[in-house]
Amino acid sequence: MQRKVRIGSRDSKLAVVQAELIKAAIESVSVKTGMKTEVEIITMKTTGDMILNKSLDKIGGKGLFVKELDVALLENRIDLAVHSLKDMPMEQHTLLPILGYSKREDPRDAILFDESGKAGKEDWIDITGIIGSSSKRRTIQLKHLFPKATFQGIRGNVQTRLRKLEDEDYSAIVLATAGLRRLGLHKRISRILSVEEVLPAAGQGILAVQGRKGEDYAYLEQIFCRESAVIAQAERSFVRTLDGGCSSPVAAFAEFAGNQIWLRGLYYEEESEQYEIASITGTPEEAEQLGEKLALQMKQKWR
Repeated sequence: MQRKVRIGSRDSKLAVVQAELIKAAIESVSVKTGMKTEVEIITMKTTGDMILNKSLDKIGGKGLFVKELDVALLENRIDLAVHSLKDMPMEQHTLLPILGYSKREDPRDAILFDESGKAGKEDWIDITGIIGSSSKRRTIQLKHLFPKATFQGIRGNVQTRLRKLEDEDYSAIVLATAGLRRLGLHKRISRILSVEEVLPAAGQGILAVQGRKGEDYAYLEQIFCRESAVIAQAERSFVRTLDGGCSSPVAAFAEFAGNQIWLRGLYYEEESEQYEIASITGTPEEAEQLGEKLALQMKQKWR
């Protein structure tokens, strides 16, 4: 007996590498179970990949990175879709559930200086040039680390942003460490920013596998990570409760501390342009409630 699995992916190099990780995991399990499985990756360009001259909040937010893959799933042109969890809308499509999550890669953000060294690698906090950042979440936190710098939006895949760093007026750019590691570009990192310095986006470093409602995906159970599922639930619940979208300056990071989970969240108050970070702990079974509780506590404080 043979099974064929078609995995849908954005066509960027990083997205394909991430889809290949899931492909390899499926193939590895199929070898162990004796079920011969043919896995194919089908790539497509999403609207979010095509419109690069505007910020995401101006063109529709997170959904622009999943729209075409959602349609392909609904039309049965693919069986699964692989996404960076941080790029997915907080509300799940009722017909296209998230089936499970990968083990988390390094969730932290990283700063990359241009290779000319003009940014001042030794005295990095005194950067006075332009730092490229794709999200307001990063920018509002980076302003405290780099008070003398100016900030400018930067769009495109990892390779495009690295090219802009070298060819344009950027002194530095900030990218997710997870993506750089998966692409084998970790040596380009000048400094990894701790979660105390810059709180990551909800779901950063986790891959989500999406499928169609009502289909049998039992063959995937062994490739998923339970810890990532708990972490994702807490982080996404926090952001969802605050109505945080792709460009909204909301951040959340959860981690296990013994048999408890510790969730930190960032809340940004639009009128004062101030933000604060608070935390909460609880059991893994309370993950969703913890995210909601922390969000409501922080929101109430600013009223």
